[in-house]
Amino acid sequence: MLEPAQRAEAAEVLWAAQRERTPVEPLTTTCPGIDATDAYEIQLINIRRQLADDRAVRGHKVGLSSKVMQQMMGVDEPDYGHLLSDMVLPEETPVAADRYCHPRIEVEIGYVLGRNLPGEGCTTADVLAATEYIVPAIELIDSRIRDWRIRLADTIADNASSAGVILGKARVRPQDLDPADIAAVLYRGGAEIARGNTSAVLGDPTEAVAWLARKVASYGVRLEAGHVVLPGSCTRAVDVRAGDEFRAEFEGLGSVSVGFVHSTGHRRPKNWN
Repeated sequence: MLEPAQRAEAAEVLWAAQRERTPVEPLTTTCPGIDATDAYEIQLINIRRQLADDRAVRGHKVGLSSKVMQQMMGVDEPDYGHLLSDMVLPEETPVAADRYCHPRIEVEIGYVLGRNLPGEGCTTADVLAATEYIVPAIELIDSRIRDWRIRLADTIADNASSAGVILGKARVRPQDLDPADIAAVLYRGGAEIARGNTSAVLGDPTEAVAWLARKVASYGVRLEAGHVVLPGSCTRAVDVRAGDEFRAEFEGLGSVSVGFVHSTGHRRPKNWN
């Protein structure tokens, strides 16, 4: 467990890494004793910093929602991060890859809430009743930790390695499809590079949303109407480089695309290769 001053210092280190696009050593190395509680508090310090700068919470993401990833991290539950207003990226606009340290993408569905979710005791039935529609999504993830050498506390403190989300145009009501059985295929250019099924997310991604509602309630947070919730990826993460064009297709749901460019207005991080 860290002291408050140590949490504040760790938050400043991550904030500088994000601002300068220069990754840092893992907090689990530089802050011995850091635990998940410390990490969530560090995450919140930087979220509050951004909210004070006229950003707004647009939703949340669930990480580590597959059993494989949980086993790799040595945990038995997912983690979560915030999606802020400037992290929701338009599908039509190319993304500057060099805005980030080491970006990757993941293929997910998104739950857009039509009304607030309960907190403690939230069930999958509550989630489905509150969801206005399901959307195809590509999550942009990034790690301010050098070379993605992350352990649980590192990724939690780093906003669950979240960087952005691109939502497709399709809008499907949850009662019109089975969120637990949607096949997805990811293409780079015209070549298939990954495929999966939403059942990889805790067996049912709706379970991940219900878990999130219960989890954030312990921090005094509610999942609110209008929020988008990303329950976790149904494919492996894929590295991004400028010039890449991706399209994710979801059976019965539609597709979402994103392209990446190099912007000379952004400095490449030192370890970019």
